[in-house]
This record gives sequence, structure tokens and C-alpha cells, in this order.
Amino acid sequence: MRAVISVVGKDHPGILAFVASKCAEKEINIVDVTQKVLQGLFTMMMIVEVPEGLQVQEITSSFEQYGKEEGLDIHVMAEDIFNAMHTI
Repeated sequence: MRAVISVVGKDHPGILAFVASKCAEKEINIVDVTQKVLQGLFTMMMIVEVPEGLQVQEITSSFEQYGKEEGLDIHVMAEDIFNAMHTI
């Protein structure tokens, strides 16, 4: 299953590495990533593949907690739900 991970927070070195390492710990494959720093605010969107047997709901709360520890807002959403929310 594919999912979208969004990250927002005050820019500082290592944010991409931090999120990527948390993905690697859970064997989540990063398919695509885009990031931008806007006036000191870091923003990133990742498309990831979640391994079979691991549900998006299972990783959502852990990634939100990881984000709080780093001063970031991290949200995980199933790609099909994300697409449905952003389709007119």
C-alpha cells in the first residue's frame, strides 16, 4: 500500500535524514520526495510504500510522536484517501 507523509516545521539540519531513518526502521520504501524551505519553514511531502502486514493506521501515531520529539508536524495518510480528498 502507498501512503503520503507530510512534514512541516522550523527548518534545521537533518529533518529529511530523521524521517527517512524512521521509514527505514519500519521497512517503508520512499518512492518520491519533495521538500522546500519557505522563510525558515521546512515543508516536505513523501510518497512511500508501506510493506504488507503494516497498516497506515499503525504508523500514523508513531510518526506523529516522532515529529513531536523533533518539533515537527508529521502526518501519514493512505494515498487513495489523500487523492480522494484532493480531487474535485
